[in-house]
Amino acid sequence: MQTIGVIADTHIPDRSRNLPQAALDIFENAKVSGILHAGDISIPKVLDQLSEIAPTQAVKGNRDLFFGGNLPSSRIIKIDNVNIGMSHGHGTLSEYLIEKARFIFRGPGSFKIIEERMLRLFPIADVIIFGHSHAPLNRKEKNGQLLFNPGSPTFPNEFISNLLPSVGLIHIESGNITAEIVHMGKNSKD
Repeated sequence: MQTIGVIADTHIPDRSRNLPQAALDIFENAKVSGILHAGDISIPKVLDQLSEIAPTQAVKGNRDLFFGGNLPSSRIIKIDNVNIGMSHGHGTLSEYLIEKARFIFRGPGSFKIIEERMLRLFPIADVIIFGHSHAPLNRKEKNGQLLFNPGSPTFPNEFISNLLPSVGLIHIESGNITAEIVHMGKNSKD
């Protein structure tokens, strides 16, 4: 069995000075074989820290200005015959601006648009990893695809009551996939 660590929306240093040690400990204790970062990393040192635990792959989020063209906006990764699609979820500039306006008027219920965007982007992926909403999601779709958002380890979505900082773990064994959101507690910011 392989266990993959999943993280998104770290926003270092604009939302927190450092990656929470609790997030690093979760990945180390799970003995992850790889880490996937779904964007809004903000500075390269975050990927360096994660790479000390396991090989790390990432995609560019809407706040990843320092990475310029170094990170792809989406990618497909194959692990143990499982196709994993990964994108931050913010879409194009116009999609991002429309989504922001919807959020102002409709609140967190508007996150459905991100999920729909990810399903269109990765129609044949077994697992779709994304971030952007800072709200964890671990849901199997009717077609069998797993939609997975690990939430944020530094800044859970403040418009949803009682969200805790979180990361994710995806377990793959002989093509079978299980996933979990791991909550870190309220004092996990640094």
